[in-house]
Amino acid sequence: MTEALVGLAVLLILAFLRIPIAFVMALVGFAGMAWVNSPMAALYNVGQTAFDAAINYELSVVPLFVLMGNFVARARLAAELYNASNAFLGHRKGGLAMATVVACGGFSAICGSSLATAATMSKVAMPSMRRFGYSDSLATGSIAAGGTLGILIPPSVMLVMYGILTQQSIGKLFAAGILPGAIGMLFYLLAVRWVTWRRPQEGPAAPRQTWPERLRALRSVWGVLILFIVVMGGIYGGIFSPTEAAGIGALGSFLFALFRGALNWNVFMEILEESVATTAMLFAVLIGALLFANFINLTDFPQALVRIAMQFQETPWLVITAILVIYLLLGCVFESMSMILLTVPIFYPLVMQLGYDPIWFGIVVVVVTEISLITPPVGLNVFVLRGVLPDVSTGTIFKGVTPFWVADIFRLSLIVLVPWISTWLATYVV
Repeated sequence: MTEALVGLAVLLILAFLRIPIAFVMALVGFAGMAWVNSPMAALYNVGQTAFDAAINYELSVVPLFVLMGNFVARARLAAELYNASNAFLGHRKGGLAMATVVACGGFSAICGSSLATAATMSKVAMPSMRRFGYSDSLATGSIAAGGTLGILIPPSVMLVMYGILTQQSIGKLFAAGILPGAIGMLFYLLAVRWVTWRRPQEGPAAPRQTWPERLRALRSVWGVLILFIVVMGGIYGGIFSPTEAAGIGALGSFLFALFRGALNWNVFMEILEESVATTAMLFAVLIGALLFANFINLTDFPQALVRIAMQFQETPWLVITAILVIYLLLGCVFESMSMILLTVPIFYPLVMQLGYDPIWFGIVVVVVTEISLITPPVGLNVFVLRGVLPDVSTGTIFKGVTPFWVADIFRLSLIVLVPWISTWLATYVV
């Protein structure tokens, strides 16, 4: 157990020094394996782990969903989703911020990336909100928070990674994420309403649109609906696997972008390059996490945690509470993917020993990780917006996300206390 504690301490120190987390986990995993076993065993572990990750059929879903999201982003669907949401909500106080949240939820259902959703919607929604006199804090807060829905609403790369790490059904995880994602969207709308109730000047109402205008706006989002229904419906109905669904989604999004005239050869190559770079980053973090997990599993650290947890069999909620507190603290310094890949191999056996549902735990992990995207001082979505909107201070954005962060804490509590919210839809997946 001493070796594992030393490894964790070294990992945290190197992470605080801002060394890329993929290299930190790989380095500590290699050094730890050499310490516990032998240098030759550590070298073999590196080669075998990288090879297994590269040929893993289930992992092929990752680049395909990334490619699908990049095609969607170039097909101008984000603007149409925002226009459709704005047509129904814009006339209310804070209506443009509400429309932003709804559009983020719809866009993330196809894109699957929180960072891409936040970056794209900032270009679409921010000009409209500024034109109607919205405060920068409410405007950026709704974009940053709405973007976090991208890691929960399927197709979610985070849920794919959790499913691969724990050998759980990706289709069931996708189904389990729908209802918590919808509740998250509802709570964000309530957060906007609360802000405008206290300070109406931060989100003035826009002109009401007529029903013909609303119907025209709805007709423009048919592409999103068809793509989502085909990809998700095929998975839930058992027609094809998540990997096959990702391939169909990537092809469908390519054809959609092509028919809209959004593609030429240069744009196509840019999309491929972006997809390759994103996939390489994800695989690097995954391989580093697997190397570190192999080292931890070689020690008696997981067994020691289980022994400690078994002392709380009568009150297992104390263990879950401790895990959630650890996640919230880690969210202040780690980005979301690293958190999941680093902690799930450690906490998953512990939670299973206490008899909790693995699908429920996956949703809880992703939701609490989602909160980290808007948690200071890291808050990746906040810094994405800061890069896209250099005239808005980081403090202003963090002030804007505070009501949404509070709403997320309420949602997390609800999901933890009422597990069927996460497990109900998953029971219908083949």
